[in-house]
Amino acid sequence: MAYQTILFDIEGGVARLTLNRPERLNSFTVEMHGEVADALGRLGDARVLVLSGAGRGFCAGQDLNDRAVAPGKAVDLGHSVESYYNPLIRRLTALPMPVIARVNGVAAGAGANIALACDIVIAARSAKFIQSFASIGLIPDSGGTWVLPRLVGQARALGLALTAEPLAADKAAEWGLIWKSVDDESLDAEVDAVAARFANAPTQGLAAIKHMIRASWGHSLDEELDLQRDAMRELGLTDDYREGVAAFMEKRKPQFKGS
Repeated sequence: MAYQTILFDIEGGVARLTLNRPERLNSFTVEMHGEVADALGRLGDARVLVLSGAGRGFCAGQDLNDRAVAPGKAVDLGHSVESYYNPLIRRLTALPMPVIARVNGVAAGAGANIALACDIVIAARSAKFIQSFASIGLIPDSGGTWVLPRLVGQARALGLALTAEPLAADKAAEWGLIWKSVDDESLDAEVDAVAARFANAPTQGLAAIKHMIRASWGHSLDEELDLQRDAMRELGLTDDYREGVAAFMEKRKPQFKGS
């Protein structure tokens, strides 16, 4: 498929999906949603996904021009959320591989929450996260009302959502909203290093970590302990576990095959 609004490639186990509408701060259109969905279906043997934005921003959320409404006319935003944004968030969180968000600039509205749906968020120090929904009379969609209080607590979640004030990357990292904030000139090197680490890691173990931590909100401690037992039993039978132990004992670098 020839993409018009994204860039996509896979090399060395690292898939890179770049939102590529820099003139519109990579805001989403129906076409972009379709291309992103197609690319996510072509991950093949990739072991990590890096999601980024072209130009000076990560993603400004929905391109309002793509669903322009005449003054006084109503629009069914629920259809847009159900048809495009909800499937994207569900897909990113369920992928059996780590997903890294490379946030190089503004991440606003749904763009901010798409970044927060990724497993590791690494942001340039100049980047900002903006829950801009309240400014136009909406609620933080794309998982926003669910993930914000879980990451930063109710008081900060309400402050971010109600005021729509920008949150600088350093403060986002300090609050626990994202994994790390780095100097702008170090962003690519940092993301590449983490992606390379995941691409050479025991993939089944990483997939299990991702799944279990994300699912743990709905479990009691007793339930989680049982699930941990089952996961350890399954992972203990993998080739990657045997290779990891052998490499440790032999004082060499492990060669994980993802099996």
